[in-house]
Amino acid sequence: MIQRTTSAVPTLTMVALGAFVTTLDNTIVAAGAPSVARDLALDLPALQWVSIGYMLSFAGLLPVAGTLVDRWGQAATLRAGLLVFGVGAAAGGLATSAWLVISARVLQGAAAAFLVPALLSLLRTNLDTRRRAIGATVWTACLAVALALGPTLGGVLSEYLGWGWIFFVNLPFVAAMLVLRPKVATAGRDPTAGRPAVLSMLVVTAGMVLVTAAVVELGEGGVLVPAMLGAAGTACGLWFVFRERHARERLVPAELTGQRVFTGALTVQLLWGLGVSGVFFFTPLLHQESLGLGPVAAGLPLVVVAVAVVAATPLVPLAVPRFGPHRTVAAGLATVAVGLLAVAMVNHLPEVLPRIPGLVLIGAGSALTTPLTSYALEIVAERHAGTASGLLTASRELSSALGVALIGTVLAVVRSTRIGEGAASALAAGYTAGLLTAAALELLGAFLAFRLLRARPGESPSRGDKAGDPFLSSR
Repeated sequence: MIQRTTSAVPTLTMVALGAFVTTLDNTIVAAGAPSVARDLALDLPALQWVSIGYMLSFAGLLPVAGTLVDRWGQAATLRAGLLVFGVGAAAGGLATSAWLVISARVLQGAAAAFLVPALLSLLRTNLDTRRRAIGATVWTACLAVALALGPTLGGVLSEYLGWGWIFFVNLPFVAAMLVLRPKVATAGRDPTAGRPAVLSMLVVTAGMVLVTAAVVELGEGGVLVPAMLGAAGTACGLWFVFRERHARERLVPAELTGQRVFTGALTVQLLWGLGVSGVFFFTPLLHQESLGLGPVAAGLPLVVVAVAVVAATPLVPLAVPRFGPHRTVAAGLATVAVGLLAVAMVNHLPEVLPRIPGLVLIGAGSALTTPLTSYALEIVAERHAGTASGLLTASRELSSALGVALIGTVLAVVRSTRIGEGAASALAAGYTAGLLTAAALELLGAFLAFRLLRARPGESPSRGDKAGDPFLSSR
């Protein structure tokens, strides 16, 4: 049912609230994490899992969530997703132990994996072409606002109301969306929807969890446990590849795995997230523990990154036609690397202001990487656009989880070797090592972007069956 004769306001409001709250949960925890660690006596690995739990469950379920939304219908999916998301938020705010708060985050991530495709499906079923474009803009704008406000809001709530409110703040959004749901969820179940590749999803999710756990455990100084976890994760990965080659219902269509530009975009996006997300998560921790700042002041510099992203984004449509997506993305990743190196060079100074130029470069460079998604979706056939966008979003969440794990491990290893210099100095040294590691990953991503995203002679996007809106399924 297309919402042509009635107001589009309820649908646009629902989409805006959903985009904001699911993104906010990725960013708000960073500023509040040190407060959570102090109150619940969490060590560094447990603190990492507070963030990783949300990202991995989101990434693991997202590839099959779109198909399940079609099978279950918008109304049922949104109702269940919102209720589970709300329960996770309430449980997280009331948690009194590490396993409770991590479990709450996993629950929220799982719910978000179903909410995102269900909300985006409202743009297709409820709005005409003109309003659909407005809806896509609203979605993107709310992502940017959540990115900008998350760290500061997390700091304000943690400092003045207690860290539990970084979870409780979700509840008003959930309540408002539950009220709106009956007015906007008009599409019923689709009896023709394909069967989701649930077993493949479970296998690849288990592999992601085990590999991430192995990286986190490396920071504890042992070898046997990380090796066992890594081997188990690798085995799951190999089983997944074998199953995909012989499965009737594949999680990843063969046309996508054979598309050089698409797989290149996934790889480059993974490297971007590996570098940026871990640094983003640990920056408030450094500002509080090493510089002695409160939660609000510790999270505030991260707003500079988000503002730089928003400010530089208008340059992207100008750069891509002139330089091509491969050069634009490569330049963006190189700029991010320069920004990370700039922060590393001044990290020994006990002040925030010298870090601002580097943070601006990180944000501006990240904005130039946005053609990764649009170009990758344009190069694939329309019939695979939904799956492709889901995989790109899942890759982004996976890269964030692995980034928190990897940079945390580097930080922990270096900190343990420098602990004799004092806790604050050792943490700063570990953070510097994390920045250098992240910069190296960004430079590798820039090289691969230039090589893999460049169209070869005779290679063109698959336009033969492009009849819809391939970007509406992307987060």
